[in-house]
Formats: sequence, C-alpha cells, structure tokens
Amino acid sequence: MSMRRRDFLQGALAAGVACAAPTSWAATNRNAQALEVQRSTLVVNGLDPSDLRPEYLDMLRTGGVHCWHDSAGSSLASFASRLRFFDENKGKIAQARSVRDIKQLRSQGILANVSGWQSAGALIVNGSPAPRNLRVYHELGLRLCGIAYNFANDFGGGCLDPQVGLTRAGQRLVEEIHRSRVVLDIGGHTNEQTSFDALAISAGVPVICSHTNIRALNDNPRCSTDKFLEAIAKTGGVIGVSAFNDFHARRASDANVVLTPQVGLDKHLDQYDYLKKLVGVDHIGLGPDFIEGRNHAGTLTAEAKVYMVAEAYSQQMPWFYVKGFENIAELPNVTQGLLDRGWSAAEVRKVLGENWLRVYERVWGA
Repeated sequence: MSMRRRDFLQGALAAGVACAAPTSWAATNRNAQALEVQRSTLVVNGLDPSDLRPEYLDMLRTGGVHCWHDSAGSSLASFASRLRFFDENKGKIAQARSVRDIKQLRSQGILANVSGWQSAGALIVNGSPAPRNLRVYHELGLRLCGIAYNFANDFGGGCLDPQVGLTRAGQRLVEEIHRSRVVLDIGGHTNEQTSFDALAISAGVPVICSHTNIRALNDNPRCSTDKFLEAIAKTGGVIGVSAFNDFHARRASDANVVLTPQVGLDKHLDQYDYLKKLVGVDHIGLGPDFIEGRNHAGTLTAEAKVYMVAEAYSQQMPWFYVKGFENIAELPNVTQGLLDRGWSAAEVRKVLGENWLRVYERVWGA
C-alpha cells in the first residue's frame, strides 16, 4: 500500500489555506550576488509537488527557477489536467521531455516542467503490479519515478516499513524504469533496504534521491543515512535537499510534540555543508518539496496520520518549512547563504541545476 502526500492532502485535512506570500528579493542588496549567480546558470527545482496555479508560476519566476520537477498526480486525469494547464498558460510554462527542451524553453523565457512520481503506485492496476504500463506514462511525459511512499506496496518498502525489500515485481519495475530511460528516484520515501536492492540492479546508471535530509544531523525516519547517501553518489547520482522543517528538527522521540518548532536557514545550509564533505558538490541538488496551495490549516485526520506518523511528521498544519526558505520565491536566500559560507560560484551553480541536468541527460539522452 502506498500513498503520495499530494493524493490525500486534498481531502484528508481540515479546510483553511495558509500560503506563504512570495518574497521580493530583486531590490535587496543582500541577495545581489545570489541574483548574479542564478542568472549565470539554469536553475532546477529538483522536486516540488505544489499545485499547478498561475500564482505559483510567479513564485518560481521570483525565485529564479527555470525548470520545475513537478511530482503531481499520477492518474491519467492528472496528466490531462497538467496539459490543459500548459495550454492555458502558454508562453509561461511548457512540458519538457529532454534536456534539450529544458534549455530551449529557458532561452525563450518559458518555465520547463518535468513530470515525476514519488511512488509507482499508479502501476498497480486492479490489485496487481503492471510495471510495463510505465511506457504509457513515459509517452505522456513521465521522466522520473520512485518506488514506494512511506509504506510498502507491491514493489517494495517505504521508509516506515524499513525491513521490506524490493519484491520480484519491484525488480521488474526497476528494470522497466531503466529500459524506458526514466530516472530512478529512491531513498527518502522509499526505505533503504528496497533502495539498496534497487541499486544492486542499476549498475552503470545514475540514480537519484530527489528530496531527503540527513539522518546524522537529525534522527527522523524520513531522513537518509550516510551509507545510503554515499551509495547514491557512487552511481553518479544526485541528492536533493528538502526544506521541510520536520526533517531538520523533528526526531523519532518527538512523537508527542504536536507541531515541531520552526528552525532557521542555518540548519538548512548545514545540510549542504555536510553533504559537500560526505559526497562532494557534484552530487547535491535542490529538492525543497514545497506543497504550496495545499498546506492547509488544521489537525491531521485519522487517514492522514496513518501515512504521516507522529515520529516523523508534525500532526498540526500548516507545516513549517525552514525560516528563510519557506517558499520557492526565497531560493536566493539559499544561494546567498552558501556563498556567504565560502562556497564558490561554480560550486553553487552545480547545486542550483548543473548536477540535475547532468543526470537527466545521462539517463534521458540529449
């Protein structure tokens, strides 16, 4: 059984929207250097399941983003809705199926949208795994695919089922992902046993973890161990750093804490510094995991609590993101923060997008 956060938040949480407003940063002197660096490269938002809305396109533009990996719904209806949105916002956003598309859209001043899944649950049809159906979704534009979301499904285990490994159907899924030239996205929501099993049959292919945080810095079951992060890097892959507050500050021992106190940007920047020492700058990317438009105020319902357990997630919403990077419009704060910590402009450009583009091109082709 698996469920993506996007699926249940639309109906399982109490009503009342609390969306952060975009931050105007172009006029501030503090981020002038960040602006210069971001203009010099192609910026990739490596994972962000926020709602497709015109207002969010403005936030992405304010943040300096050129390409958005959108892990939106996995149904055929959701793909149809996405295509309608592109038609309605022509000239602002368009689907990208290749790195060539991403670069061409940037040259035209158009945001490139790349479709991905956080779970392969859509490939379970009438209770049976159907990994060969991946080809259909690839034709629709799917370019990145995970295995399980927090709990086990027919393909493997989620992070809250740590002992479940990759199943036989999961092996066929991984083989189909590679055959279809889709980027395999593991770790994070998929547990490490399943992820290591998937890595064992992925020789010669870069594999990613699109959005996670570091277990050594915060003992949360949704965070990743050094051993796993090093394994991703050894494939030539990339680790996306999430901005979700709980994964920076909520520990397994905090299950009785209803809402984790918000931490500052320094805690987030620490994640990049740690990864730089552990695996090197070539394997770090942005994976903020914002849920703009769906971060509703209220207490988690019983259904939501099944998937968002108290050991890992605050049970009260709206959920926090780290102060200073609470929405994608504030991305220049991260860029400037890394520069202030002594990262070179070349290193920051890799994190902002060059590393993601390298993996995309390696897997998808030019």
